[in-house]
Amino acid sequence: MAKALKVLKDYIAKVAWDTDNLRPRGLFELSEYMRHNKGINFDYHHNEDGSYTAVSTNFRYGSIITQGKDIPELEKNIRDAILTSFEIPSVYKKEAQIVKVGEQQKEYALA
Repeated sequence: MAKALKVLKDYIAKVAWDTDNLRPRGLFELSEYMRHNKGINFDYHHNEDGSYTAVSTNFRYGSIITQGKDIPELEKNIRDAILTSFEIPSVYKKEAQIVKVGEQQKEYALA
């Protein structure tokens, strides 16, 4: 229920931003961060309960930590955690264009 409310709130915020032809400042900040620092690398850890945890290794403003029950969910949560780190509502994930660029490196960058 709480997740549904967050998604609804994010969509309402997006509609408000789009009508003013504005975007969240975080999109610009994310773009600038990636331009200057390339991507954000993550280490994956397999937990005892079968879930996975990802911890950033080179994020300049601290650490980004997230988890998922399997690798696809973990990768989705990593993208969401990056957006959250830059205060970007999740409804802007298409505009942010965060993609995984390396299978071995587990690096996420802009498309």
